[in-house]
Amino acid sequence: MNILAVGDIVGNCGINKLKAELKNIKNKYNIDFCIVNGENAAEGMGLTIKNFKDIISAGANCITMGNHTWGKKEIFQIIDEPELLRPINYPEGVCGKGYNIFTCNSKKIAVINAMGRAEINVQTENPFLQVKKVVDEIKPKVDMIFLDFHAEATAEKQAMGYFLDGEITAIFGTHTHVQTADEKILEKGTAYITDIGMTGPKNAILGMDIQAALKRFLTALPEKYKIATGEAILNACIFEVNDNTNKVIKIERINC
Repeated sequence: MNILAVGDIVGNCGINKLKAELKNIKNKYNIDFCIVNGENAAEGMGLTIKNFKDIISAGANCITMGNHTWGKKEIFQIIDEPELLRPINYPEGVCGKGYNIFTCNSKKIAVINAMGRAEINVQTENPFLQVKKVVDEIKPKVDMIFLDFHAEATAEKQAMGYFLDGEITAIFGTHTHVQTADEKILEKGTAYITDIGMTGPKNAILGMDIQAALKRFLTALPEKYKIATGEAILNACIFEVNDNTNKVIKIERINC
C-alpha cells in the first residue's frame, strides 16, 4: 500500500494547489490512502466547513489539525466528522477526537494527531504519554498506525520518533512549513521524517506575505500576517508499506 501525507494547507492558495495536483499524484504513485493537515486552510488559521469539504472532495481520506484547530468557530459544526482529527492531547472533555481507524483495501489504518509542547503556546497534556496510551490500546486492533506530530521543535519530533520506534508504522511532522530531508526508517522499523512541509504560496515566508512578515522582524512592531499570493507548491511524503509485514519499506518526498 502507498500512504500519502500532505503538508499543511495554507489558505485558498494551498487548497487550489491541492485540487490541481492531488488526483494526479494519487494516480501517478498509486496512492491508497491520503492524510492532509488542514489547520492553516482558512487563510492561515483554522478550518471552515467549505475548506473541509474542498479538501475531502480533492481526495483526502483524513484531515489532521494543530495549534490553530479552533481558529474558526465553524469547526465546531464539523468536529465530529469521521475524517477530521484534532490533537489527541487536548485536555479531557474537549470535543472532537484525536485518532480514528479507517478501513482501506481490507486494512485497518489508524491515524493519530498530536501536538508538541515546546515553543507552542497552547496548554496541552503530555503528547508522549497520551499517544502511547492510545497506541497500546489500538495496536492489537489495527494493521497500521500513522502519527501526525504537529510540533515546532525538531528535538521534540525526533524524541517522539525514537519513543515510538517499533510501536507504530510511521511518524511525520507538521507545523514548521519547511520540508526536511531526513526521512528514514528507524532501527525497530518505524518510518520517520521531521516535517513534510506545506502546501501553499511558494514565494513567501512560511506561506505568509514577505513584506508583512519582514516588518515584524525589522521593527519589532505587531503586524497582521496575510497569505502571500502567486505560484503555489505542494509538499508531501509517500510511505510505501509492505502488504505482508505492514511495515514501511520506502519513503519518498514530493515537492511540486
